[in-house]
Order: sequence, then C-alpha cells, then structure tokens
Amino acid sequence: MDDNRRLPLVYVRGFAGGTRGIDKAVVDPFYGFNEGSTHVRVGAHSQPLFHQFESPLLRLLREEGYELLVKGSQEAYLADHAEIPANSIWIHRFYDRSATTWGGSPQEYRLEHAAADLLDLIDRLREKSGAPAVILVAHSMGGLICRCLLQKVLPDRGRAAADCVAKFFTYGTPHGGIGFDAGGGWLERIRDTLGIQGADIFGPRRMYEYLTPQDRLDPDGPPGDWDSRLMPTGPGALPAERVFCLVGTDPADYDVALGLSSAAVGPHSDGLVQIERAYVPGAHQAFVHRSHSGRYGMVNSEEGYQNLRRFLFGDTRIEASLVDYRLSGGSDVVWQAEARLSVRGLPVVMHERLAAHWCPIQLDAAQDGQEASKSLATTFLNSGLRQSTDEPMRFILQLRIISLRERHGILHLGDHLEQTADFADTLVIDVGTPEAGPGIWAAWNSEIEGAIRDHRVAGEPRVDEDPTPERWVAHIELPTTAAPLVGREARIRLVATPWT
Repeated sequence: MDDNRRLPLVYVRGFAGGTRGIDKAVVDPFYGFNEGSTHVRVGAHSQPLFHQFESPLLRLLREEGYELLVKGSQEAYLADHAEIPANSIWIHRFYDRSATTWGGSPQEYRLEHAAADLLDLIDRLREKSGAPAVILVAHSMGGLICRCLLQKVLPDRGRAAADCVAKFFTYGTPHGGIGFDAGGGWLERIRDTLGIQGADIFGPRRMYEYLTPQDRLDPDGPPGDWDSRLMPTGPGALPAERVFCLVGTDPADYDVALGLSSAAVGPHSDGLVQIERAYVPGAHQAFVHRSHSGRYGMVNSEEGYQNLRRFLFGDTRIEASLVDYRLSGGSDVVWQAEARLSVRGLPVVMHERLAAHWCPIQLDAAQDGQEASKSLATTFLNSGLRQSTDEPMRFILQLRIISLRERHGILHLGDHLEQTADFADTLVIDVGTPEAGPGIWAAWNSEIEGAIRDHRVAGEPRVDEDPTPERWVAHIELPTTAAPLVGREARIRLVATPWT
C-alpha cells in the first residue's frame, strides 16, 4: 500500500426531492453509499445467482486501505483532530441543514449553498491531511453540486479548480439536465416554472445560473447555443481527462427498484437520465447496463466499482478506436458498431455499447480531409491487481459491425436479419506492466486455437508507432473478412499511456 498516492475521497449524493426525502436521507450516516446488493438478476439455468456486493465504501476500505473517520460525526472528528490521514473517505452532508429531524428551523435547500459548503469541507481536509487535492465521487445531482463548485464557486473566489480537485467521477449525473421523451416539452416547462420540490435545478435556466461564474452571467438566461454538459477549459480549470462519467443504459430496472416509470424519460436512458445527457464531452466514459439508482443501480454495482477503482488507482490508460475505415453500400445504408470491454479476472463487463441497450456507436463517413475515427472504449488497468506478477495485463474488446437500410427515415427490413452482425470478432490484448516496460500484444479470437484464457499472445510486442515519450501506439489490422465492409485500411488503434 502506497498511501502517498491516496487522497481524501469525498462522496456527494444525489437528489432527495422534498422534505420527506431529505429527512429519509439524513438518517443514514453515509447518505446511502454504504448500501450494497445481494444478487444479480439471472445466473445459469435462468436462476438468480448470488453475488454479494458490499457497497463502494466498504470495498474501498477493504481493498484500497481507506478509513472512515465518523466517530460521533464528521464535524466532531474534524474539530477535535489537527491532523487526519489522507487515505480517508468523507460524506458531504449538505442536506442536514434542510432536514426537519434535527429540530429548529430547516433551511431551504439551494444547490449553490451545497457547493460552497463542499469547498469548506475540501479546504479543511486539505489543511488537516496535507494532501494537495481531493477526489470527488458523485451520484446524480451530486455531480452538479461538484460542477457548481468547479465552475462557479471557485472561479468567483479567484481560485483554480485544478488546485483543489485531482479527479472527478460521476454516476448517472444529468450533465445535460433531465429531459423527457413524452409531453412535447410541456413537462420540462411545468417543472422549470413551478420548481416542484426544487426539480427546476435540472432545467437549462437554473443550470446556467449555478454553472456560470457571476461575472459572466447574462440576466436574460443562457445563450441559445449554451450546452450545460461542457466544462470550461484553460488555466485553472479541471481538465476533462481527469473526469470520468459512468453512463447507465437500463431504464427498466429503475422501475423495479424504485417503483417509478421511465416512460416519460424514454428507453434511451438509465430510467431518469437520458444517455446523451449523462456525460461531459471529452471526459472518459463507460456505458454499463445498470439503472440510475436502487439496489441494482450503477452505484451499488460491481461494474460501477471496478470502473471507479481503476480510474482512481490504475497505472495505465488504454484507448481503443476504429480508424481509417471506409463504409461500403449506398446512401441508404446505416452503419453501427457495438463494443464490449472486459478485463481479466473480473466477473462483469466494464463497458458495453449495444444496439439492444439503445447506445450503439454510429459509424459516420469521414469529412473531406479528415481521418475516419471512432472511439470504441477507454479503460484503466492496474498492474498491482494481477493474480501473478509474471503475467501481462489482459483485456478483450468485442467488436460487432452492423448495417441497416434506411429509406426516407424509415428502416427497410426486406433483407434484415435481426441480431445478426455483418462482422463479429474479439480482440485479445496483453499490455506490458510499468515495471517490465511498455508493450502491446494483440490477436483476434478467430486466429486463436483453444480457450482465450489459456492463450498467451506470442512473439514480440507490436511496434510503437509514436515517438512521443510515455505514449505507446499500435494499429491492429482487422481480419480480412471485415475488408468488404469497412475497407482494407481499417485498423483498431490502441494507445497506452501512464496513468496516475
């Protein structure tokens, strides 16, 4: 355990609704992040399969050596201790002042106040731990509180966001607000006008107010081209590469978990947040087939925890893209890719974008003079989590390419074969460890005899095609069966870089 690279970790919960929901939230000392789950949906023979997930907090205590220092209350502990360990977990209890359970006069909840209180907590943690910055982990609205801190509170005080926050991870945060498929826009107008239980914070006008520094606010509201998902760039801003957005793609399970209907939001969502609104452009992303919240939601999931753990503590970042492709067929042919990424030793898929989950990767023709390139997946590997120190870090990338015919905006099914890919194969990738030196070995499953788990990609590593220090690039040719679909020059580009 190298505690020198551990930073204080602050969890920020999501929206509780009105007073009743707030009162329910504050009675939990960990605001729900201590909840786990006890089985996944279906195992062998269509029977429920037991799989105990202890909760993200307990896993970080057990597997990464973090500490919880409540002991009466966080406030009491911080007041009584001049020094605290850096490898500690804290809960931003911003709802306490708005609860009725403590007696007195509860204050009206306001997101900007929650963000200002978060800065106070961060400053105390940095001062008492000696840590240069903290890590923020947020669910749903909690991510908007964090972004208010980064984009408004800190700039208004003349401080740099990058100096206070090292990394920022969000589960199902509505970075683009919450919209509805139903209602033709009327549901959003009613919500934003009446502000029922404070839900107008998910509409564009309120988001513009709490995501924009005071000296840049337009009293007439957001400009027509304003995109709430975008985070600022430039000196002092938190770089997008230090942000990770976990995107849920299972709306149906949200109904089961919470008794709510996803009909208004639509199937292209996690049950509450639409997929295209759940990430920051330019940030790292992983798509998982989990719902917004609940016992089987993304926070209480193995998929969520493993993505979080590797983003925070991994030592190698891998980016995989499909490049130099040339799409065949006429103008009525629509091309899509499906991608799944799995890491050796884990019982879950780390990232999956499937048509069945409403999130395939759209393969568009390249603009004139531009490279055809589509990101398939980004993942983080941790050499310290290997079962054996003499083995490379292994992951696999499943790739499927699908064509559809569309005429006048209507899918043409005359020659359609449902659930059938025009190309499907699995790329097996071994990555050298930081200690042993860089290197990437790769082979397609169609070229491997026997079980993938027993196969070790032989030979020398792929030639590094980029002379840039600490950046390792390789291009992997697709099997010849893919050439009639995407051209003979199509490649999988793998980029490996150190991650700290």
